[in-house]
Formats: sequence, C-alpha cells, structure tokens
Amino acid sequence: MTDTVLCATGLVMRFGGITATNNVTLNLKRGARHALIGPNGAGKTTLINLLTGVLTPTEGRIELLGEDITTLAPYRRVARGMVRTFQINQLFDSMTPLETLALVVSQQRGMAGQWWRPLGASRAVVERATQLLEQFHLGDVAQQQVKHLAYGKRRLLEIAIALACEPRVLLLDEPVAGVPAGEREELLQTVAALPADVSVLLIEHDMDLVFSFADRMTVLVNGTLLTEGDPDTIANDPKVKEVYLGHGEAIHV
Repeated sequence: MTDTVLCATGLVMRFGGITATNNVTLNLKRGARHALIGPNGAGKTTLINLLTGVLTPTEGRIELLGEDITTLAPYRRVARGMVRTFQINQLFDSMTPLETLALVVSQQRGMAGQWWRPLGASRAVVERATQLLEQFHLGDVAQQQVKHLAYGKRRLLEIAIALACEPRVLLLDEPVAGVPAGEREELLQTVAALPADVSVLLIEHDMDLVFSFADRMTVLVNGTLLTEGDPDTIANDPKVKEVYLGHGEAIHV
C-alpha cells in the first residue's frame, strides 16, 4: 500500500498567454497535515481547482489513491474520497444543522432517494449526525436554522458536512477566513482534532493556524513551487522570508 494518497505531477494551467500553474508537483501522504501557502496571487486557488476537478490541467497528471483522476468530474472525486470545504459550502439557510447533516449522511449511505422519510426514520443516520454535531461543537445549535448561526458555527458546519462525506483526502480552503476573533478558538481546536486517518491539505493565510497545524508545508509563488519542507525549515528559509516581506506580509512561528 502506497504512503501517498494524492499525487499531482507536473501540473500546468494556462489561460491564454498566462501560465497560472507552472509545472507544480505535490504529494500528500497518508494521514498528512500539509499546508499550502503563498502570498496573494501565488496560484493556490488555481491549484486547488485543478486537484478538485473544477479545472482540467493543460499538462500534468493527478492521482488519488493510485487512480488517475486528471479528467474526472468533481462529484466523482468526492465519491472517491476527495472533499473540499468550499465545494459544499452552499448551506440551506432554512434547514437546521441536524437536518443538514442527516441529509448528507443519508446520501453518503445510499439513502438519498428516501429523503421524504421522517428525519428519525433511520436511527443510524441520526446517531451519526448527532455524533458529528457534538464533534464540531454544534450540539447547542442543532435545532436552529442555519441562517441564524454565527459565522464561526457556519464554518464548523461546513467542515462537519465535509467529514460526513467520509473523505480520505480533505482540502480545507481558508477555514478561518472572515471568522471573528471570538469564534476562532473553537474552530482552531476542531481543525486540530480532525481524524488522524484523514489526510488534510490546508490552504490558509493565517500563519498561526498553519504553523500550529501543519507537519509539512508547500510554498507557491507566481504559480511555481518555491520550496517544500517541515515548518521549521520553511520559517527559516531566506527565500520564503523574502517573498512574504516583498508582499508586505509576515511569516512567523
């Protein structure tokens, strides 16, 4: 069994005369806590869109669990175990977190055609949904409509939905972006406690979160892989410091 769950090799993405991703190779190990960082305009979003199937690369290859998924549709990648938080962040405002998670769990278990059944009709579905609510600190708002949730709680629900899809690879796209300071700690603790068997690729500008979470980091600049290594190596790399200082941003541990 290979130790690499997600392998992107030589990815190139051109939009007309612009090369947004330039020969990027990235390997995500089993159980990884891997961060993808870089200043604004580095190409992080383009790379994630390639990995998740929103875009098809001009050149290169992507493998998930040893299977070539380079041209596979996004929903088929989800079915094979790759889930991105922003891919499923269209929350139903009129539903509650319990109803939302029960719906996702039902779909994951092949019961989507039974949506008309009462919520409590499947004990296993309700038990799994309730477990996720507790794991993501949503038990106290389980019966509130999503539109009334604090922003931090909505972010927690998005990650809970992603985990309800039973991912092998989870792409967390800036999970604390826009979350008020008072709601961040709960979110940070939840991200830190994600299951060890789920390989996580974190895309984030918040360096406190990046350095507290990641055991490996990849740095992108202008669509090109600048360097990769453990957090200490990255924090002390003069090339990385120069890039961040040059963009008016700070990198620190």
